[in-house]
Amino acid sequence: MPENWNSADMMNVAAARELHDGNVCLVGVGPPNLAANLARHTHAPDCRLVYESGAIDAKPRRLPLSIGDDDLAATATSVVSVPEMFNYWVGAGRIDVGFLGAAQIDKFGNINTTVIGDHDNPKTRLPGAGGAPEIAANAGRVIVIVKQSTRTFVEKVDFVTSVGYGPTGRERQAPGAGPTLVITDHGVLEPDPETNELTMTRLHPGVTVEQARAATGWDLKFAADIQSVPEPTETELDMLRRLRAREVIDA
Repeated sequence: MPENWNSADMMNVAAARELHDGNVCLVGVGPPNLAANLARHTHAPDCRLVYESGAIDAKPRRLPLSIGDDDLAATATSVVSVPEMFNYWVGAGRIDVGFLGAAQIDKFGNINTTVIGDHDNPKTRLPGAGGAPEIAANAGRVIVIVKQSTRTFVEKVDFVTSVGYGPTGRERQAPGAGPTLVITDHGVLEPDPETNELTMTRLHPGVTVEQARAATGWDLKFAADIQSVPEPTETELDMLRRLRAREVIDA
């Protein structure tokens, strides 16, 4: 791997590349926030960023610290109430792309951000659902960004916070398209069209099939024609570092 980028850089760059001009993207905290702003400051300046706090078409001048960052409201085209956000925007299907993270994810794209262990007596209590269940259920596309390890990629999640697929399909669970992509520090997974099981379709440069399999808590399947993700460009890396440093960037 070249010295000027690492696996976390590659994960964020790969996620950013999935956004396009005109997309209405509901952005979660953490890696989704970084990836969405990277896209807006590089190849997709007309991507419309929406935050569940109510900021519509936000154009933050620096990387927001959270969905409550004051720069979101200051640069948004409009700020609406949280009920309006979820009733009019999310629930009505006006979100093209939902960007989410996960503490646990299973082979069918079900996400846990609630507890580790038994719900009534957990080992760890996680931040919780927030708006993720509604986003996962209703967005036109759902992209999950998460580091890949056996701790996170589990055979069965301890709690289903946000619904993915089931072995018999999605229609009875939620109206949206579901987790169309899972982007990790190893590569990109997509649901198999016949079984709905997440399958590795692309590997990041320098990552082997064996490494990806060892970082997964189930018997990970790979596409027959698995592709390689192109390396980050200098433009992408420069903007990624400026965002991480929370440098003020002209919209």
